[in-house]
Amino acid sequence: MTDNRITLAGAGLVGSLLAVFLAKRGYQVGIFERRPDMRRTDISAGRSINLALANRGIRALEAVGLMEEVNKLLLPMRGRMVHDLQGNSNFQAYGQKPHEVIYSVSRAELNKLMLNAAEQSGRVKIHFEHQVTGLDLDSNRLSVSGPDGQSREHPFNRIIGTDGAGSAVREALMAKAGRYNKEEPLGHCYKELCIPPGPNGSFQIAKDALHIWPRGGFMLIALPNLDGSFTVTLFMPNQGDISFGSIDTADKLDSFFSTYFADLKALIPNLQQEYFDNPTSRLATVRCAPWHYQDKALLLGDAAHAVVPFHGQGMNCGFEDALDFSKVLDEEQDWARIFEKTENLRFANGNAIADMAIENYLEMRDSVLQSDYLLKKQIAFKLEQWFPERFTPRYAMVMFHHLPYAEAQRLGEIHKKILAQLAEGVSSAEQLDKTQAESVLASAGL
Repeated sequence: MTDNRITLAGAGLVGSLLAVFLAKRGYQVGIFERRPDMRRTDISAGRSINLALANRGIRALEAVGLMEEVNKLLLPMRGRMVHDLQGNSNFQAYGQKPHEVIYSVSRAELNKLMLNAAEQSGRVKIHFEHQVTGLDLDSNRLSVSGPDGQSREHPFNRIIGTDGAGSAVREALMAKAGRYNKEEPLGHCYKELCIPPGPNGSFQIAKDALHIWPRGGFMLIALPNLDGSFTVTLFMPNQGDISFGSIDTADKLDSFFSTYFADLKALIPNLQQEYFDNPTSRLATVRCAPWHYQDKALLLGDAAHAVVPFHGQGMNCGFEDALDFSKVLDEEQDWARIFEKTENLRFANGNAIADMAIENYLEMRDSVLQSDYLLKKQIAFKLEQWFPERFTPRYAMVMFHHLPYAEAQRLGEIHKKILAQLAEGVSSAEQLDKTQAESVLASAGL
């Protein structure tokens, strides 16, 4: 066993990208992946059909030379199209600059592309239908369940767990050296539905937006796909008057959509079948410490910090993990130091984006329809126009910049107070006084 051999648990989005980073640095990578090879088997790609790719993820993909190919998979979304209860829609741009867009991308197609890139390096061997079920960090041996259902032991030199929210690597690491390992259920679940393409593959609603139907305690969103369809995701409490637990018959489903999503109902012809056949999936935040053990094991991506999907940053954060790890790898020789330094770089940021993702759920399902929210968004844009070096809206800091998440969170809290102060007594951002605004920024230390 040589020092340039690294084992990964999981060949999903983060694992496959991490393998490309490692291969480019001369490492021999072995990956155990529980699912069949999605390039040869028609299987679910994972938790959701499509995802939002933003600047943090793009920078990581650029670093391994994959963006030219990835660009072919992308559909730009310039903002939110908010649909109210009366069937009216209101477009809310994500930013003010041409590049401030996010991109809808197929989870499966992106994963396939990175699996190909990893294997084409000649340095990566992926063992599909092999699930890591445990590991002994004293003897450096993995327990792996193969396609025959039999568990076998495999030696490893060092392992990186990219095996998702239910990570076996995390469980073993926590059993050995864990300070805490928490799964925080949101109390809400999600279910995927589909708006099929229109005639000749046309899009039945605007294709350049992320569509939201906010309804207070629950909501629907829709992201475009290249074939003209939209992946629709219903987010709702698990239990209660309006919940997955209560909407359990065809009549209740029909009444629910007629009441709350009448404009959408006609666009989902297989609503009943999809609602009752598709799984209802849980939402939770994972927080744990530490993320590494000596020079033997490290957690990255959802294995370390699974987040709820409401800021579109789960994949982007995981890709940024891989990028930051690769930078540390270029700077350090000692593996214990490499793992420790990576954790130090990423730990506070993982917690920060977890918090901001939950906040964004409340914003998406409720605030986007409120006049106070819209006014503060206008004011934030005005401040950015007037003082571009001193003020960037928090959403833009998270989605379009590379400022650490923890710093974006810290500045965002300052921004809340600034926006609340400037919103007093005005009904439009055009009523703001620039001199007063600058004084407020200065008072806040910006």
